[in-house]
Amino acid sequence: MRRPDPSDDTVRSRLSTLDRFLPVWILAAMLVGLLLGRFVPGIAGVLDAAEVANISLPIALGLLVMMYPVLAKVRYGETGTVLRDRRLMVTSLLLNWLAAPALMFVLAWVFLPDLPEYRTGLIIVGLARCIAMVMIWNDLACGDREAAAVLVLLNSVFQVLAFGALGWFYLQWLPDRLGLSTTSAEFSFQAITASVLVFLGIPLLTGFLTRVIGEKAKGRAWYKERFLPRLGPWALYGLLFTIALLFALQGEEITSNPWDVARIALPLLAYFLVVFAAGMIIGRLIGLGYARTATLAFTAAGNNFELAIAVAIGTFGVSSGQVLAGVVGPLIEVPVLVALVYAALWSRRRFFPDARPPARVTPEAE
Repeated sequence: MRRPDPSDDTVRSRLSTLDRFLPVWILAAMLVGLLLGRFVPGIAGVLDAAEVANISLPIALGLLVMMYPVLAKVRYGETGTVLRDRRLMVTSLLLNWLAAPALMFVLAWVFLPDLPEYRTGLIIVGLARCIAMVMIWNDLACGDREAAAVLVLLNSVFQVLAFGALGWFYLQWLPDRLGLSTTSAEFSFQAITASVLVFLGIPLLTGFLTRVIGEKAKGRAWYKERFLPRLGPWALYGLLFTIALLFALQGEEITSNPWDVARIALPLLAYFLVVFAAGMIIGRLIGLGYARTATLAFTAAGNNFELAIAVAIGTFGVSSGQVLAGVVGPLIEVPVLVALVYAALWSRRRFFPDARPPARVTPEAE
């Protein structure tokens, strides 16, 4: 029987009310968004109107507020050690760009063989690798913050370069070779690039500049001990705001089609669990250590639903089944990945006995 880890109680005692009840606040934000989208006439239209190049400005604002504090905490001078970790870099590329899209393709056809619109939407979700919320999940799970920044940036580059080619491969070439029905889709290179620049480029640049200027002007001790603790809670405020917006945009669609949502949810649930478990197992087998193993698992399991929804809207129309499949994504991802944060922390104690007790457990701490 495992002896209690004394650091667990210490960690819990340091949590604020916001952190201690984070799953409750996330579920509440989802519920508020769903109710607003369902019962407040015109709210989705108002939010849709604040859009430029298929990018929702309110959602972009929420993501900026969410990601900026996390990226301001990254020690950019230490990212070079991440780039030199070939095991991490190669494994991440294989999981993100070979294994995960292939798994989503298989799950979409197994669970939705008779629903081509939803099936296509799920395949698009599988191609949109996560570049936003994963920073929050990784931070909550005490993953390697510098490794997460590097892997997210790597995913962004591949997203711009490979999204269109992989879309053609999984929607046309591979189904045709397997004797399955194909889907014709033209993906906008400009839309994909704009999504990456907005959802990652802006918070990454502002976080980097904040760290460099702040440490130079006030010193590293002030930046770490005074500035970051005040900035930290805004990451969770931004997360809750973004979740509420995402669900408000499609609240009526989700609540009006519960059976369709359930059918889309099953392959998504299987996808998150399988990819996350694969990342954790592989990371442990190749000796990455807990922090980078958790980062590997979360960056592989998460998806960029903002991009997937934007691409589906631009390609198939706002009322299409492909868009609904993309919208169901965060409905499943958010609670599942919150649960996987706790699973990762449990695995640290059970399978990574040499891991150091976490110096931080929430985005509030450095």
